[in-house]
Amino acid sequence: MSTVPARVLVAKPGLDGHDRGARLVARALRDAGFEVVYTGLRQTPEEVAQIALDEDVDLVGLSILAGGHLGLTRKVVDRLRSLDATHLPVVVGGVIPEEDIPLLREAGAAAVFPSSTPLDEVVRVIDELLQADGAKPAKAPGTASVAPQGA
Repeated sequence: MSTVPARVLVAKPGLDGHDRGARLVARALRDAGFEVVYTGLRQTPEEVAQIALDEDVDLVGLSILAGGHLGLTRKVVDRLRSLDATHLPVVVGGVIPEEDIPLLREAGAAAVFPSSTPLDEVVRVIDELLQADGAKPAKAPGTASVAPQGA
């Protein structure tokens, strides 16, 4: 069994300029032992998918607060598919209306976290998704990194 921690990408696709929630999730994941890569604000779906591959992550997390979550999630999932990265689970969090959760699941989201989701629940579900994948241990001593802007 590898001692390399699971790598999680926390991405902010679209024009949303609010990243407090994404940073809180990134910190909670890091504190739980994940290696976290944070993209910074205003990434295109194409950039998110490419960063996921470049950084060799095990899971992609999208933080979307300003609407557009359905279209952005579809575009990220489609771009990952076009890059032969269908093995990467995608999770979505943010201001998500209850009625959009099944639509996000249909679009390819492995899990959806409305803004009221406790951080420990986010960590638990991501841990379970990665454990089910079996590629790497879900937890190890955590580190964080920031993907270069414009990557």
